[in-house]
Amino acid sequence: MENLSFFDEQQTMENLNGVKDSKHLDVVKLNYESCESLTWQELFFGYDNLCAITYSSGIGFVCELLDRFEQAEIIFGCEDVMDYSMQSVMAYQCKLIERMRNKAYKKLAERMENGTLHLFVARDILSHEKIYLLSAKDGRKRVIMGSANMSAAAFEGRQRENICYMDGDEAFDWYMECYQTLKEKSTDEIGKDSLLCADDGKNLEELPIAKTVRVKKAVVIQPVSENQKEEVRFALDVKGLAAKFKPCVPKPDKKGKILLSPDKIKNIRKHVVEAKTLEKEQRSEYPQLDVEPDEKYVTLNEQKLDLNPPKAEVEKDVELFLRYMDGYEKFHGDHVGMQFRYYEFANWFFCSPFMACMRDMAVRYNQNTLPYPVFGLVYGQSKAGKTSFLETLLKMMIGQKTKISAPDFTRSSIDSLKQTVHGAPIIVDDLTNTRFSQHAIETIKNDDFGIAEHLVNYPAVVISANEDVKAVAPEVIRRTVICRVQAGLTNTEVMSSNIVRTVQREVGTALYREYLRQMLEIVPELLELMKDDEQDEAPDILKASSQVLINIFKEYGPETLPEYIRVLSLEDYFSEKVTGSYAIKTIQNAWKTSKDSFEIYPRTNELCYNAGATYEADRILKELPETLEVRKSRDCLIMNLEEAQKFFGITFKKPLFPWLSKIFE
Repeated sequence: MENLSFFDEQQTMENLNGVKDSKHLDVVKLNYESCESLTWQELFFGYDNLCAITYSSGIGFVCELLDRFEQAEIIFGCEDVMDYSMQSVMAYQCKLIERMRNKAYKKLAERMENGTLHLFVARDILSHEKIYLLSAKDGRKRVIMGSANMSAAAFEGRQRENICYMDGDEAFDWYMECYQTLKEKSTDEIGKDSLLCADDGKNLEELPIAKTVRVKKAVVIQPVSENQKEEVRFALDVKGLAAKFKPCVPKPDKKGKILLSPDKIKNIRKHVVEAKTLEKEQRSEYPQLDVEPDEKYVTLNEQKLDLNPPKAEVEKDVELFLRYMDGYEKFHGDHVGMQFRYYEFANWFFCSPFMACMRDMAVRYNQNTLPYPVFGLVYGQSKAGKTSFLETLLKMMIGQKTKISAPDFTRSSIDSLKQTVHGAPIIVDDLTNTRFSQHAIETIKNDDFGIAEHLVNYPAVVISANEDVKAVAPEVIRRTVICRVQAGLTNTEVMSSNIVRTVQREVGTALYREYLRQMLEIVPELLELMKDDEQDEAPDILKASSQVLINIFKEYGPETLPEYIRVLSLEDYFSEKVTGSYAIKTIQNAWKTSKDSFEIYPRTNELCYNAGATYEADRILKELPETLEVRKSRDCLIMNLEEAQKFFGITFKKPLFPWLSKIFE
């Protein structure tokens, strides 16, 4: 185990909880002597050494207090509610160090380097102790305890605090034993290296918990118990409700104060009522599809769905879906590719109500959430049937068509809808490139909705857009199921086609209810797999979903199924060949028709492609994988020649006599 990494399997080697397995409390019995009026300087005066436990803290005050002591140790707890999962511990330690680095790095680092200061950060669930243990060279000892954290607000009389002190060896020794137990069992030391460079990226292994792992070989993270989860949920509920109240409350004045009057309270009440009314309207307009894998039932608008639909109804829905997909054969362009892409998207669309519970389980057991995307993008040329396709899928799921228009799309409006809508995807129709760049990219990149609150029934967001949505950034590609279509109808053909109207009028929800029944047999097993740290790969719910659809089409459809109905996996959605499909096609076409756009340098192993325009180079660049080592120079892309040949499937080699090859062409 000498080479055990921070990210390796963590085995139970020692119990680091530090909490006594007893229902009895340690209660210190005190005698009241008197009450004194002291400044904090007087309270701490005359001592040389400090050991302290504090939750909330003000770094400026911490530095001022430390100046009074030759030797000091501080244990920092977390002032916020935490579930003490691995990710929460890492996040807290990272932010605490970042805060210290920004405000007091030099002063703290100097003392840490000369050994007169040791800082520790909590890892396990601790009590709310605020204890200050003071000792002097002449043998005097003092214990300060109560409600006051190590901050100016607490010790400068800005807020009410309960502060007590006891002098003498007996109290000091008892509290020092408590301090040492806490320090040894459930904290990580913040070293100078951590203070210098630990972060949430390349230097993650410099976090205090990572350094503890390297020394101890393994540690145990003890998440909160079921009883404690209630406190966490309550705190998160309070935060959620505060966020709802925030737009209704008047803003502070220049001094940061809010002057409340009876009229303002009435005004707040008015805004709150209006907001609740709007939420109710949204709930009535948008569906509530709740999947419950553990109980194996699904509700739509609080009514249980019948997951045993009649065979004839399923057969009818299967026939209508296949007829709808056959309609794409009349489209001009790559209609075969369109069928494949649309079917892949339909598989994810139907599966999307399960993504929230999969993501929640992934977070609870420190797994990756990327295999469970909650954003979809359908884009391409106009008159490609994008909107009607999404409407048809939604009609098959919940029996209705709902969507929001592009001007209503903002990050705040989507977050609000996701709080209200359950399960069924929210469709944002006809988003422009400008609006996509301004709102959608940031919304998708900050893909953390519902994670902290452990929500398990929020909807996916599906965006439809035309061809003007050019380059899709890499951080969007790996979080989004993308369907790019390159076929369409003429205006006359769009007007005369009645397949869409017929299918949308006649199709029911039987196929989807049968799909849900079969998925509810599989999803609980996938959720259980996430608890197993020895799993090499994330459970592939998209593959499971495609297998369920195949089963249904085989049982209720024709003997011979179309080729696009096939087993799918994460590779079909997120492999580099898929996410880079536009770049691949562009380079392959350019090599066939315009070899002059390429310069080949075998000696330096480089390939240079002139895209003809900066925006086109940017668009291609964003789809290319890191293995190509691409760099951009104006309109040109310079990349690794060998890797480019593998990725594009081309042997880049120009003929010695280009004019001769043109004659033979």
